[in-house]
Amino acid sequence: MTARDNILGKIRTALGRSRSLSETEAAAVRVALSENRRGPAPKMDWEPVSRFRERCVSLSSTVDDVVDLQQVPAAVKRYLTSNNLPQACVCWPQFAGLDWPGAGLPAEVRLATGDDPIGVTGAYCGIAETGTLMLLSAASSPMKTSLLPETHIAVVAASRILCCIEDGWDLLRKEHGTLPRQVAFVSGPSRTADIEMTLVIGIHGPYRVHVIIVGA
Repeated sequence: MTARDNILGKIRTALGRSRSLSETEAAAVRVALSENRRGPAPKMDWEPVSRFRERCVSLSSTVDDVVDLQQVPAAVKRYLTSNNLPQACVCWPQFAGLDWPGAGLPAEVRLATGDDPIGVTGAYCGIAETGTLMLLSAASSPMKTSLLPETHIAVVAASRILCCIEDGWDLLRKEHGTLPRQVAFVSGPSRTADIEMTLVIGIHGPYRVHVIIVGA
């Protein structure tokens, strides 16, 4: 007996079953799983962008709004200057064509390293219920840019801010079909209180998360 058989046998015993599912029963289970049925949820009658902004702030993120993507370099420059942060960044390829020199801000399109202080990324979508950013891994959207720098600046379109995480998964299935290798959820700066219940910021990732909403 393999370890897998042993574990499944214990589950079967706990459920009061003495045999494996028949093919007909297993087919019914597979159909139910493929439907991605939602569980109970609160009443979500909020306006998504306003709720997202509010929840981001509650998680110690900061938020800025711009009219269009072309204003992103100036918004990044403004944030870095106001917080006395280094005036250089690495960014995802999707931002390569923006006028970074015009904003007076050097921006490199490459993988981030542990020496890069600022990382600028996009976001697949935003989750209004929790103020969470949903990021997908790909060659054009490397996770290192959001994880290694001490400051993570994320750009998200207002039109991609959804009510809840279930909406995010539904959108991913609709647009991509199969899941990417990694899906990351960013809810404010990295933090932990594992040691003596003392809150420590930046323990597993960025000390700061700044969200720029485009087209709000």
